Amino acid sequence: MNSRTRRIAVAAVAVGALTTGLTACGGDSLESGKGGKGGTSGSDTAGGGKKGAVVVGAAGFTESKVLAELYKQALDDAGYSASVKTVENREIYEPQLAKGAIDVVPEYAATLAEFLNLKKNGADAKPVASSDLDATVTALRGLAAPEGLTALDAGQAVDQNAFAVSADYAKKHHLKTLSDLGKSGQKVKIAAGDECEKRPFCAPGLEKTYGIKVAGIDPKGVGTTQAKQAVKNGEDQLVLTTTTDATLKNFGLVLLEDDKKLQNADNIIPVVNTKDAGGKEIAGVLGKLTKTLTTADLVELNRKVDAERQKEADVAKDYLRSKGLLKN
Repeated sequence: MNSRTRRIAVAAVAVGALTTGLTACGGDSLESGKGGKGGTSGSDTAGGGKKGAVVVGAAGFTESKVLAELYKQALDDAGYSASVKTVENREIYEPQLAKGAIDVVPEYAATLAEFLNLKKNGADAKPVASSDLDATVTALRGLAAPEGLTALDAGQAVDQNAFAVSADYAKKHHLKTLSDLGKSGQKVKIAAGDECEKRPFCAPGLEKTYGIKVAGIDPKGVGTTQAKQAVKNGEDQLVLTTTTDATLKNFGLVLLEDDKKLQNADNIIPVVNTKDAGGKEIAGVLGKLTKTLTTADLVELNRKVDAERQKEADVAKDYLRSKGLLKN
């Protein structure tokens, strides 16, 4: 299962059931330099930690773990004693973040906004996220605040739905964007999950927004090896994946630009527990990283872990050093 499918929001009833079993672990504000929390660390905690302990949450997939390590090491370098706590999914870690057992998590703006929207307003809630990043973050902040959460500034790095074709197919039909594909008049079969047939961001959206002629859905999953192989072999012409898929080159595939902004703004955004980690200093530390990180950077970080089998901590350290984000 890829990162995108792991992040899909679920109905509020499931969230409520999971929340019941969680125990709060509150503490003094980290900005005051008092106390802190213990956490299950995925890597060694730096010495010192004069500014207090910070627990960074990570979901159970590569990209989230890499981002958590980036946060952890940047905070360590700033004088905090940071650790990483890996929790399988948002349904579990979001309540822990709200109660203070976790201080900060790397999140996705649109996905978290809709998760909190469903939690508050039910399964039939009107969507609040869109392709407009500013509007999406504004909606997210409004939903996060009552939960005791603060969404910091979003960055340019984005992990959202994306569509790819083979490089040969793109060259043959002069394709760089999804608009180009629509204008080409080519009929395409999409390798994706079977829900693509009805989801507004998949087949219906491609047809309505771009005029793409969808001949059918090949239910091989979202961004799976089988789906990408089918496009490489020419069985299908288009595959649904994500913008941070690090394996596209292995299959000779290229992304087509979502030039009319069909997809929601799932930009990377740090979210913190307001009481314990909502001060300016933590926001400043994470803000420097957020401003630096690009989608291409994230693709390469994912590739190093998934393809080269490097450790998340090592990949994060090399990146931070290369960007001048570590003083120590």
